[in-house]
Amino acid sequence: MKNKRFNLLLIAVVTLVAAWSLWPTWRDYSLSKQLSSFKSAPDSLRYTLSNRDEIENARKKSLKLGLDLRGGMHLVMEVDQVDLFEQKAWNKDAKFTAIMNTVRTKASSSDAKVIDILSGEFKNENIRLSRYFYDIRNSDQEIVKKLEKESEDALNRAKEIIRNRIDQYGVAEPVITTQGSRKLIIELPGVSDENRVRNLLKGTAKLEFRLLRDPEILVRTLDRLNTYLVQNSVAPPSAPVADASPSPSPSVSSPLKAPVPAPARQASSKPIYDVIGVMQNGTAYTTERSKDYVISLLHRSDIQALLPLDTELLLAAKPEIGRNGEKLFPVYLVKKTPELTGGVITEAKATFGSQGVQPEVLMAMNSEGTSKWARITGANIGKRIAIVLDGAVYSAPVVQSKIPSGNSVINGIESLEEAKDLEIVLKAGALPAPVRIIEERSVGPSLGADYIRAGVLSLGWSFLAVSVFMLLYYKKAGIAADIALVLNIVIVLSVLAGFNASLSLPGIAGIVLTIGMAVDANVLIYERIREELDGGKVLKSAIEVGYDRAFSSILDSHVTTLCAAFLLYTYGIGPIQGFALTLMIGTAASLFTSIVVTKEIFSFLLDRNLMTQKSFG
Repeated sequence: MKNKRFNLLLIAVVTLVAAWSLWPTWRDYSLSKQLSSFKSAPDSLRYTLSNRDEIENARKKSLKLGLDLRGGMHLVMEVDQVDLFEQKAWNKDAKFTAIMNTVRTKASSSDAKVIDILSGEFKNENIRLSRYFYDIRNSDQEIVKKLEKESEDALNRAKEIIRNRIDQYGVAEPVITTQGSRKLIIELPGVSDENRVRNLLKGTAKLEFRLLRDPEILVRTLDRLNTYLVQNSVAPPSAPVADASPSPSPSVSSPLKAPVPAPARQASSKPIYDVIGVMQNGTAYTTERSKDYVISLLHRSDIQALLPLDTELLLAAKPEIGRNGEKLFPVYLVKKTPELTGGVITEAKATFGSQGVQPEVLMAMNSEGTSKWARITGANIGKRIAIVLDGAVYSAPVVQSKIPSGNSVINGIESLEEAKDLEIVLKAGALPAPVRIIEERSVGPSLGADYIRAGVLSLGWSFLAVSVFMLLYYKKAGIAADIALVLNIVIVLSVLAGFNASLSLPGIAGIVLTIGMAVDANVLIYERIREELDGGKVLKSAIEVGYDRAFSSILDSHVTTLCAAFLLYTYGIGPIQGFALTLMIGTAASLFTSIVVTKEIFSFLLDRNLMTQKSFG
C-alpha cells in the first residue's frame, strides 16, 4: 500500500512539474498568436506595451528551438595557432620565418595539432625549440608542453571572448563548442544581419596607440620604395589608382585624380606613386580601387625590409571622400612598437561626438593605463597618435595637451551600429590570436518553418502509428501504453524547456526513436503477462509476475541505450549532441512510464473491475 501511494505521488509530482515547465512555452505561443491578431486593431500599441513584459518573460522560459528549426547561422571558426606561436617567440630571424611559413602551409591543409607540426619541422631542421621559445635551458619536451598549454588556453579564451561578444550583441541561446585543438563550432539561432555578426566575430580587437612618424620621413620612405620597385622593374597594377600630376618633387603630387585606364602593363618610372598619391602637406592616400594591391604590396617582406627601423605602413580603416566623390584611404607611417595597448581599457561606450552627428567610441582606462597615457600625451604634444585596431588606423588625432584622466576617443566611424559593435569587441577583450571563419552556412526562417512542419509531421505520424498498433493489438492495455507514451513525450519536452536546452531536428529524431523504445518496453511486459495468463494465472497475479520478470531485460536495454547516448553526447558535436540529449531524457522517461505509470493504471482499473483477460488482446 505504501509503495502504491509513493508511485501515485511520484506520478503526480512528475506530471505537475512537467506541466509547470511547459507552461511558459504554451503562454508564449498563445500570447504571440494574440499579438499577431491585434496588429491591425486600433489599440494594438497599447496591448503590445501592456503585455511586453509578460511576453518577454514567457519567451525566456519557453522551449527553445535549435538553429535548424528557427533559422540562423552555423559557423566553424579556427584559432590561428601559428600566429599565436609567432607571438610567443623571441630572437626571430629569417630561418625562424621560413620554418613558420612551412608550418602555416602544412597546418592549413591538415587537421593535425599545430604544435606537432611545429616540433616536427624544428626536428627536421635539427634546431632546438629553445633557440626561439622560452628559456635556453628548457628541453624540447618542456617547451612543447608549455606551447600546448598556451594553445589550449588560447582556444578556451577565444571561446569565452566570442561568447561575451555574442551575449552583448543579443543572440538568444547561442551554442559554442570546441572541436579538436583549434576549432570552434558556433550556432546562432535567429540571426538576421549575417554580415554584421561575421565582422563582429572575426575582429581580433587588438587595440594599439602608436606614434606617427613625421611627414618628411613618410615621403623619404615612399621615395625609397619607389626606387626599389623601379630597379626591380615592377609594373603598375592592371588598374592604376591615381594619376599623380607633375610637381616640383617626384614625391609630392597634387590631390588624387580619378583612375585612368592603363593602355598596357609595362614597367613604370614611378610605380609606388601609381598607387599612392602624396599631398602637398605630406599626407598619403590610395584609392579604393588600389587598396587591395597596396595592402599586398606593403605585406611583402622585401618592402617591409626597406622601411625605417621599428616602423610600419598602415591604411585607414575608413575612407575619406575626395573632390570627385571617390573614396580615398589615408596611408600612415607609424611606429611598430605601440605606446599603449587595449589591455588597459576598462570601459567603452558608443555615442555621438560633440556635434551630435559623428558616431564615436569613448574609452576609459585603468590606473596603470591612465598614468601611462598621461606620460605619453604629455611627451608628445603637437604630434599625432594613431589609434590602431586590428592593423587598421581608425583615427590619428594631434595631441593638444596632456591627458591625465585616462580617457580617449575612437572616431572615424560611419554609423552608430558600427560604433556599438566596436564597443562590444573592446568590452569583451582582444582575442589571443586571429580567428578566421573556415565554414559557414545559414538557415532562413522559411526553411526553419518547413523543418518544423516536417519534424512535427514525422513525430505525429510515428505517434499515431504506434498508438493505433497498440490499441489494435493489445486492446484496453494499449490505452495504458498510449497514455504512458504521451507522458513520456511531455517529460522530454519539459526537461528541455526547464534546462534551457534547444529542440533541434536531430532532437525530434531522438524523440521518435524514444517512442519506439517506450513501446518496446510495454510490448515486453504485455507479452510476459500474456504468457502468465496462458499458464493459468489470474489477471492480477499475471500482471505482477509479468512486470517482475520483464523488469531485468527492460532495465538492461535502457541502461545500454543510456550509455551509448551518453558517449554520443560526450564525444559528438552539434546535431549529434542534440540527438543524444533527447535520447537520454527519453530513455530515462521511458523506464519510468513503462514500469511505474502503466502498472498504476492497471492497478486503478483492476480495483474498479474494469479489466479482464481479454484486455490484453
